[in-house]
Amino acid sequence: MTMTDVNKTVSNADSSVTLGQKVPVTTRLNAPEFVTNRALLRWISDIVVLTKPENIHWCDGSDAEWTALTAELVTGGVLIPLNSELRPGSFLARSDPDDVARVEDRTFICSVNEADAGPTNNWRDPDSMNAELKVLFDGSMRGRTLYVVPFSMGPFGGPISQVGIQITDSPYAVLNMRIMTRMGFDALAQIDDKTPWVPAVHSVGQPLVDESGLRIADSAWPSNSTKYICHFPETREIWSYGSGYGGNALLSKKCFALRIGSYMGLQEGWLAEHMLILKLTSPEGKAYHVAAAFPSACGKTNLAMLRPTVPGWKAETIGDDIAWLRPDADGRLRAINPEAGFFGVAPGTGEITNPVAMSTVWGNTIFTNVALTDDNDVWWEGMTEKTPSHLIDWRGEDWTPDSGRPAAHPNSRFTVPIQQCPTLADDWFESAGVPLDAIIFGGRRATNVPLVAEAFSWQHGVFIGATVSSEKTAAAEGTVGELRRDPFAMLPFCGYNMADYWGHWLALGEKMGANAPKIFQVNWFRKDDDGSFMWPGFGENSRVLEWIARRVDDEAHATIGAVGLVPSQGSLNVEGLDLNDEVLGKLFEVNEKLWLDECDLTEEFFDQFGDRLPSELTTELADLRGRLSA
Repeated sequence: MTMTDVNKTVSNADSSVTLGQKVPVTTRLNAPEFVTNRALLRWISDIVVLTKPENIHWCDGSDAEWTALTAELVTGGVLIPLNSELRPGSFLARSDPDDVARVEDRTFICSVNEADAGPTNNWRDPDSMNAELKVLFDGSMRGRTLYVVPFSMGPFGGPISQVGIQITDSPYAVLNMRIMTRMGFDALAQIDDKTPWVPAVHSVGQPLVDESGLRIADSAWPSNSTKYICHFPETREIWSYGSGYGGNALLSKKCFALRIGSYMGLQEGWLAEHMLILKLTSPEGKAYHVAAAFPSACGKTNLAMLRPTVPGWKAETIGDDIAWLRPDADGRLRAINPEAGFFGVAPGTGEITNPVAMSTVWGNTIFTNVALTDDNDVWWEGMTEKTPSHLIDWRGEDWTPDSGRPAAHPNSRFTVPIQQCPTLADDWFESAGVPLDAIIFGGRRATNVPLVAEAFSWQHGVFIGATVSSEKTAAAEGTVGELRRDPFAMLPFCGYNMADYWGHWLALGEKMGANAPKIFQVNWFRKDDDGSFMWPGFGENSRVLEWIARRVDDEAHATIGAVGLVPSQGSLNVEGLDLNDEVLGKLFEVNEKLWLDECDLTEEFFDQFGDRLPSELTTELADLRGRLSA
């Protein structure tokens, strides 16, 4: 299409179109007057021609737009308004039972060269994938509204921030994007003719039909075989088809913020990480900023919303899931949370486990696939000590404690604005980010990994991050158990070859030198011979964070161990805890045989990366074996 054609297609009409207003898409895009980026307009025009929507709506991010969209979805039965006295401004949504989670086997990295995707990603040739997507998206929005969703990841105009445009036919996705990003015309205004932006296209798709135009069996849609979550690193494009679930439909999140973001960081000298960001303030009033990467089910959100038990210490939340890290002019690694909301897992979140999260979801929240109470509120497993006697479960069916099935889906979610978090730090608003003092890696390990250890160096810290794992099975029998590898908690989210990713970390560390944050490893989940957790966890984890902060200032003593620097006797504050010397010793015990067995597993894991594996990691593995043998 020529630029003359685009100018004929695009009309800078008044953008105050009401929802549902029919726009003749073949004659105009209804673009706001201030949109001048011709590449953006051409791209949207091409998507309109391909997907053939009935209407077009440019999302301005206003309260009026929110009200109109939610009212439309309530009328259509997509959203259920909750009790306004118990949960004001909140709604319940139920997804298709076959569309409740990320689909890793249908998530693709479409790099030009297969080796650039690496052995841990699903690779597809970009040309062949584009051909498949063109067929799927042809007419995929027919009869529906195409929403243009401009958004900023991070504060507007910040040095670490990025902007994107998502096109979607899902109003549910639009509402969630409004919560999770800085969405609307303020974000759109950031894009001038020189501004790079990430294009993202999402469609829930159309039912598959045969040659006669008749619909194929319902089981064919939506099925995993027709779901595509595709990333094109070199062109920074995202295409998602056939799923309305958050992680597959909110393309700002894992798709942009991590998969495309990590590749952008490789090209531009920064990092996109699956990390929380926490601000700690000591009794003396000194602030420390910590980023931490944990795989799923390892307490990341709980740590992000920590309530310290150590007197005088204060913890504030900056982010619970994603961190973008960039060295500043002075060589300090600065971090922002690029998101504006929480997309949290509901089950297991309760007043005992995470009271801050429960205070956050008081209202203005979209709940997905949780249960509905008789008084029109929400409930999920772990929310309260007492289970209600009757609920409507996540499928919309009657439920009692004797039903023999969960009331809420195990991956049910809440989407809530971050500014409702009572422990939100003012630093979340800092456009330049916060200077990191420490980086923490952790997994769920019943054996081997000590409660806390400090890396000997940045290079050793990268080795620790590269070997993060959790046990698939209980290790009470004294064996290492089968390990689920999740390096840097990024295994499903790194948008390029993981070996190159480790090399990128090593290079940035060399660039920062002495200014680089210290790196630590933690393990809240070590068990005794009876299979019971030895460390109390939750708020008591602040004791470990206190030691880490004191190590940043070289105030806490440490002893050289085989796997890192561990607290010297008496340097970890355990006053008031029911931990005798024997239990404390087991929390830091290093079993030579089990660790040497794990080294063999690590070598096997590294071997799949071939000659792209940084030699520094091979060196660290050899050094670990040497320390264990000594």
